[in-house]
Amino acid sequence: MQFDSFADFIHMGGYAFYVWLSFGVTFGAMCIIAIQSYVKHKALLNAVIADKARKARIERARQNEKRS
Repeated sequence: MQFDSFADFIHMGGYAFYVWLSFGVTFGAMCIIAIQSYVKHKALLNAVIADKARKARIERARQNEKRS
């Protein structure tokens, strides 16, 4: 589809509201998914770090029990 001017492109042949709304909703959904993925990734990394620290504490406690 070709447009004669930039204004015609923005107007989208009378369907601008629906076209730009769909672009906006899609962009918004993709941003939400990206932010959610980042937050979940950080939470998972923190959980892994906490689990490793917990396992290290348990191992140190076991070694201290053996020495006692």
